[in-house]
Amino acid sequence: MVFLVGLALGPAARTARGQAASYEQLQAFSSTLNYIRRNYVDSVGYGEMVRAAIEGVLHSLDPHSRFVSKAEWDRESALERGELAVTGLALEDVDSAVIVLALDPGSPAARAGIQPGDRVAAIDDTTTAGQRSERLAVRLAGEKGSRVRVRFERGARAEPDTYSVVLKREFLKPAWVPAQALLADGVGYVRLAEFGEGAADQLKAAIKSLTGQGAKRILLDLRNNPGGLVIESVSIAGLFLPDETLVFRTRGRREAADADFRTSRDGTFRDLPLVVLVNERSASAAEALAGSLQDNDRALLTGRRTFGKALMQSVFVIAPTDDEMWLTVGRVISPSGRVIQRRYKGLLYEQYRSLSGTGGEASDTQPIFHTTHHREVRGGGGILPDIVLPEPPALPVWWTLAADSGFDAAVADSVAALLPATPGARAQWLDARPEWQSRLVEPFLTRTRARLHVTATPDSAVAARMGRILAMRVADVRWGPDAQTEFRLHNDPDITASLPYFDRLKEILAGPGGAASH
Repeated sequence: MVFLVGLALGPAARTARGQAASYEQLQAFSSTLNYIRRNYVDSVGYGEMVRAAIEGVLHSLDPHSRFVSKAEWDRESALERGELAVTGLALEDVDSAVIVLALDPGSPAARAGIQPGDRVAAIDDTTTAGQRSERLAVRLAGEKGSRVRVRFERGARAEPDTYSVVLKREFLKPAWVPAQALLADGVGYVRLAEFGEGAADQLKAAIKSLTGQGAKRILLDLRNNPGGLVIESVSIAGLFLPDETLVFRTRGRREAADADFRTSRDGTFRDLPLVVLVNERSASAAEALAGSLQDNDRALLTGRRTFGKALMQSVFVIAPTDDEMWLTVGRVISPSGRVIQRRYKGLLYEQYRSLSGTGGEASDTQPIFHTTHHREVRGGGGILPDIVLPEPPALPVWWTLAADSGFDAAVADSVAALLPATPGARAQWLDARPEWQSRLVEPFLTRTRARLHVTATPDSAVAARMGRILAMRVADVRWGPDAQTEFRLHNDPDITASLPYFDRLKEILAGPGGAASH
């Protein structure tokens, strides 16, 4: 009988062997560059090849590490400082494409009828293939009043519907809390759009205003929130949690990446019943906050599984060019021990992107973790809500083409002009669904078929969504922005489905151990 026996090398021998192997690999890389520079059919400079090599190395590590030249970084910084006019699009890399993650309310992009999930195909007739979202965001920005033409894709990748819009760049004032309202049964609704600087203060002021109006419960809307500053996420968690509560951890290979983020005082709203609404485009800091509130049994999560992106990155300046490398140095871990980031090891880049908003492979969601009150929560990519709600029906591309052509405004505005400007008419319009279909959807479809020469036969679910959108514009035109907000909140399917769970909040959050303290 023959056995194969491996030889165990001592530490010194292993080090020397490793150094020799590394040197040989660097020699092979240098030789490859020289062969290309001397023999390739076209002239190629060292700088161009080295940058491509660096980007390739970072691309092989994980989907979010990246290289930024000094010129690109200067322009990105100008964009972050608000020195460039924008279109209102928040972008993300998904499934080897750049998609619309969210839109600023009232922005040029929102008015054009662009939908979250639409893929950016070209900017000013130049393809976006192979480019990352950060670079496209800079390309979309520019001088105030200037225009940019953007082509989008929607639907199946193999046979997509395409449409183009021309967007006029504007300066948009950040409004991290774009909507707040007092709903029925003492529920205060507040939407957090992004974790920008000062978001915690804006959210605190909004909730104080709502409680002053009589709110006894809070519905926090994190849908389509792309994330933002970690410190704001911790500060917002601190509004709802007791002192010294673990918000989340970061863990990396080096000790400098390891940190425990805890609250620093008792939260102002630690006793307010809380439901948090998330969806597949709640990302990064939004996921970290949602996971923390769920693990600490502080809030009930409703909606759909979150995006699955929660990595800690550090910026390294590359000498002598002052270019920058954004390198992933750690992962965000929820209080129960869940890694929020979707798995990427062993997956092709395109495979990783295609799992956005899902749990990834089935094996990723098998591990069971426990909240403070011993409720079971699953691991895997993103945060799975306690109550999963159905996805809204997708709007067809001809809807956006018609909206960009002003068909929606023409129909809705004509109906708005005929409605009485009375409080009674405003209240009645909130639930006038048959009227929305007969007076808005049907004329809109007739106009769309005639002008765009498309079939335009939506099913009942899509038609109902179109009716809500058109009727909401009517409310805005006839009775003003407050009526528009009231209409949207009153008819939002996710909000409507979430409200009944306030009555069961204590029971659900108590877990198997008994009554919850919140």
